[in-house]
Amino acid sequence: MIKEKKELSLDDPETTVQHGQMILKKPFLKKIYTQWYNSFKDYTKTLPEGKMLEIGSGGGFLKELIPDIITSDIMPLPGCDMTFSAEEMPLKDNEFSAIFMLNVLHHIPNCENFFKEAERMLLPGGVIYMIEPANTLFSRFIYKNFHHEPFMPESKVWQIAGTGPLSDANGAIPWLVFKRDYATFEKMYPNLKLVKFQEHTPYKYLLSGGLTMKSLVPSWGFGLIDLMEKITSPIAPFNGMFNTIIVKKISK
Repeated sequence: MIKEKKELSLDDPETTVQHGQMILKKPFLKKIYTQWYNSFKDYTKTLPEGKMLEIGSGGGFLKELIPDIITSDIMPLPGCDMTFSAEEMPLKDNEFSAIFMLNVLHHIPNCENFFKEAERMLLPGGVIYMIEPANTLFSRFIYKNFHHEPFMPESKVWQIAGTGPLSDANGAIPWLVFKRDYATFEKMYPNLKLVKFQEHTPYKYLLSGGLTMKSLVPSWGFGLIDLMEKITSPIAPFNGMFNTIIVKKISK
């Protein structure tokens, strides 16, 4: 008798494990993640001395590049050092030089609570370094029509309804917080200052097929596509699919 394969929900920890395995099996996709993780690693050279934390580590491999980082997720997962919600972190005040996040902010149900926690935990000069979905003319078309996660730049609030750690999201949250409503952010978190908001990666992730489709480009084509993105970077505010966002704590 053939046993039917169980279809896992996005919020099942096993789905995240499978996503991690998929990244490693797809050379082109793994190169994208390695490039993003290396941007985290390179930035550590500029940080004050302190602990480093990754939130939403999932099935990623940042610890291979930054061995002393504390990895964490809201779900218990193999390879994660800690399990907790980003809205209530069991960590000490003024102890961390960096919080790294890859596609995590737009899944946090109430990011106001997260920023309050981050402001508390970071040392002066410490940063929140995020890579998140961008809200550009091109990305809106893709995210709204061809992506499983909600993308709602029209939302009047930063909160996300629901309880699923992965199935509930608003990919436009980073744009809402740091572009449309940044004046509100400054008033709410006077010790946190936006120091970088840069759109990028218009082509690579789509061509990789992401976590659900076959790659459209062989791994050896990564360098060529990467060069194309660098050459066309002046138009990234119009076609970028992702943002690099860096927020620094400026005082105690």
